[in-house]
Amino acid sequence: MAVLIVIENPKAWPLHVPGVEVVPAKSYLLDQRYSQLRSAKVFNFCRSYAYQSVGYYVSLLAAARGHKPMPAISTIQDLKLSPLARIASEELDELIQRSLARIKSEKFELTIYFGRNVAKRYNRLSQALFNQFPAPLLRADFSRGGKAGGIGWQMTNISPIAASEILDSHMPFVLARAAEYFDKPFRPIRARTDYRYDLAILFDPLVPDGPSDEPAIRKFVRAAKRVGLDPEVITKDDYGRLAEFDALFIRETTYVNHHTFRFSRRALAEGLVVLDDPESILRCTNKVYMAELFERNAIGSPKTMVVHRDNIDQVIGRIGLPCVIKRPDSSFSKGVVKVHDAASLVSLTTAFLEDSELAIAQEWCPSPFDWRVVILNRKPLLVCKYHMARGHWQIVDTDRNGAKLFGRVEAMHVEEAPAPVTALALRAANLVGDGLYGVDIKEFDGRYMVMEVNDNPSIDSGYEDGVYKEEVYLGIMRYFLEKLESRRR
Repeated sequence: MAVLIVIENPKAWPLHVPGVEVVPAKSYLLDQRYSQLRSAKVFNFCRSYAYQSVGYYVSLLAAARGHKPMPAISTIQDLKLSPLARIASEELDELIQRSLARIKSEKFELTIYFGRNVAKRYNRLSQALFNQFPAPLLRADFSRGGKAGGIGWQMTNISPIAASEILDSHMPFVLARAAEYFDKPFRPIRARTDYRYDLAILFDPLVPDGPSDEPAIRKFVRAAKRVGLDPEVITKDDYGRLAEFDALFIRETTYVNHHTFRFSRRALAEGLVVLDDPESILRCTNKVYMAELFERNAIGSPKTMVVHRDNIDQVIGRIGLPCVIKRPDSSFSKGVVKVHDAASLVSLTTAFLEDSELAIAQEWCPSPFDWRVVILNRKPLLVCKYHMARGHWQIVDTDRNGAKLFGRVEAMHVEEAPAPVTALALRAANLVGDGLYGVDIKEFDGRYMVMEVNDNPSIDSGYEDGVYKEEVYLGIMRYFLEKLESRRR
């Protein structure tokens, strides 16, 4: 894969890096030699990324050619939106306050060169902003007093800077940092006969209760290589590298207000094939959306009511007791409580409504197990039974020491599950999309009922893969390959 530095005047880039070609911007735009390159990483150092400028077209045409530009068009657009600077400032607030605590002035300007600053004490903040806005050269402006109470720092703007704007005193650092960056961030250049596409697997081994354990991740890596994908396990610190890949597989529990959603959204904007896609995350992580979706499409589900502060007193009359109260973004039995009386109903629901305008009340449907049907690309991939934890009404319980207690997972062939279960799971999942979903179904009082459709379903080694073994992992990797080949055609 070719690595190109594109700049209006190559003489303005004084650094020679082995294996990196410095290309005049007009040559990259007009010379057929570059338009016919099958694959390339394009580092755009043009003076401006303004709409329809030379720099804008370099990143735009790089994307059209299947090259991987930095900054990407999505980053260029994000850098123009001042609300995104404020959102980034809020998300990184603790780091911003800690990094700028020693500064006495009312304003501060931070220059970021490939995720670093000339002063090491600002490197963590520089890397975090580079991850949010992956562009080689950036300038972030901060002002004091932007927060409530008139104290604290807030980022007011972030924008790209041209190579010609680098201070002379900073140039030795920038050249050294560029040499370091070009030397190690890229995935190894290798013959495309070995692997056809690059796959990023987002995973954090330190977070408990993730959708896959480390042995399962190793199996995904082996399966990817078998079908012709080149996998790399990445973490949330690799946000700025997404453009290096062709596909993203998220193996962390997803939330909307979370780095997993930002990864998904950025990957989709960069043209990657993504599991889970942002739309699926938005839909599946909110129980209020699911309740409305099931009702409007006549999907069998427990009696459900959307609760707000003004109708808590109606829950008992409409749902009855005992009942289950759920946070809209609850997952893996967290944020789900069973209530037996009016007092606990009011107190627990009120507590949930402190963080959200709405909550969910649902009839209690006891069962010894839940059916879990995993759907991929509108077809069943696997089926299992999630048995309840011993002596508990959920599949996960917690003992007096805080240790998690899990029910048994019983994997089976898809054909062994009752036909109405798989049919109902398909109907529900197909309303969400064509990605990877785990549909939970209860059998209660002679009815099959969908409890929820989960994006990012659990696939742990020795559990969900208990029957189909390696075929579970190969099936998901083939999905990525088929989607990538379809886009290529």
